[in-house]
Amino acid sequence: MSAKQPEAETLQQPNSKVLAVEVLIVSGRSGSGKTSVLNILEDLGYYVIDNMPLSLLSAAAEKLIEDGDIKKLALGVDIRTLQADSSSFKNIYEQLLTAYGANSVKILYVTAQESVLVARYAATRRVHPLMAMSSCDVKNLPSAIKKETEALQLIASKADITIDTSTLNIHQLKELVRESIGVDNKITVNLLSFGFKFGVPIDADFIFDVRILPNPHWNPELRVKTGQDAEVAEFFAEFPEVDEMQQDIYQFLNRWLPEFLHNNRHTVTVAIGCTGGKHRSVFITEKLHARLSQSLPSELKAMIKHREKLHWGH
Repeated sequence: MSAKQPEAETLQQPNSKVLAVEVLIVSGRSGSGKTSVLNILEDLGYYVIDNMPLSLLSAAAEKLIEDGDIKKLALGVDIRTLQADSSSFKNIYEQLLTAYGANSVKILYVTAQESVLVARYAATRRVHPLMAMSSCDVKNLPSAIKKETEALQLIASKADITIDTSTLNIHQLKELVRESIGVDNKITVNLLSFGFKFGVPIDADFIFDVRILPNPHWNPELRVKTGQDAEVAEFFAEFPEVDEMQQDIYQFLNRWLPEFLHNNRHTVTVAIGCTGGKHRSVFITEKLHARLSQSLPSELKAMIKHREKLHWGH
């Protein structure tokens, strides 16, 4: 039986490779939010290419997937691309299906009601792409919208996912895109210790000041230690207020951090500061990381960083 095991593994490799790849073709009517959808996909971990000539799409996808080890690819196709090479889309689509399989290649089509499109163009004072093309004989916005809709009909008819953005704000759109492509909402919680004397982190969402706690710095034997050392932990164990503050911060974060899952965020930074960023903030941050890693929902991943680590030896 051991001689047959390599053969079984070889047979499984192509299937797992195909299933691991996601190729999402994103198209839609101008003004409906296609660019916003591509930006959302980029935030969700997709490698995004927009407005590449259709004749290059298949080769570009192969290069990125095979050589660049890209597993999630979003290809933007709009009316400008189609006008330049309208006959190629069907062939390119079939090439992608053949290469990666129907389960791995999807079309996401973005649209909006015509009245909404007209209102958006009026608000932004932008020109419809077809009206800017000398090769297109369109005299006004409604005729440009109609002609574009007809040109995109082939893509719309093959769409696996259709999103109407007429009544959506950007947060609702992001949530709908995420749900439509089956991506779980994930948030990284960055727990950051720092020293106030080196400056307050400008990207922090929450800042907790623990300078009120007893400071091991004034103990000559502990001065060279850090909040990660057992001797410092023993020092803090003598002061109940240290555990009380850690407990208060933990309860606050454990209660409110999960609410960010409904706020379309990708990261939340929690900064814990003391004077030098070596003892108190490090100790509290380590304790919070250990507890939050166990108690937060799986969609929230707690990470830890000690910003002043380079200064610890000074």
